[in-house]
Amino acid sequence: MIAMQEEINQFEISEIWKLVPRPSNQCVIGIGWVFRNKMDENGIIVINKARLVAQGFNQEECIDYEETFALVARLEAIRMLLALAYFKDFVLY
Repeated sequence: MIAMQEEINQFEISEIWKLVPRPSNQCVIGIGWVFRNKMDENGIIVINKARLVAQGFNQEECIDYEETFALVARLEAIRMLLALAYFKDFVLY
């Protein structure tokens, strides 16, 4: 419950969404929670994470959404980008 409340608080702080009246001619897209336990190297649960996600199988592109984004960048992706930029002599700003 604490992880779910923290996720909702982050939405409010980031102003990601706003509550609007439901249009009478539109279907509502369902949501669901995805839970994950983060563990340390010994396998002991350190933190519980919760993510609120839309049920994607009900969405239609250009009707329900126009763009997608990743909430966080993975450290491995950043390392690969920096290695490729160094190898190809790219300039990153």
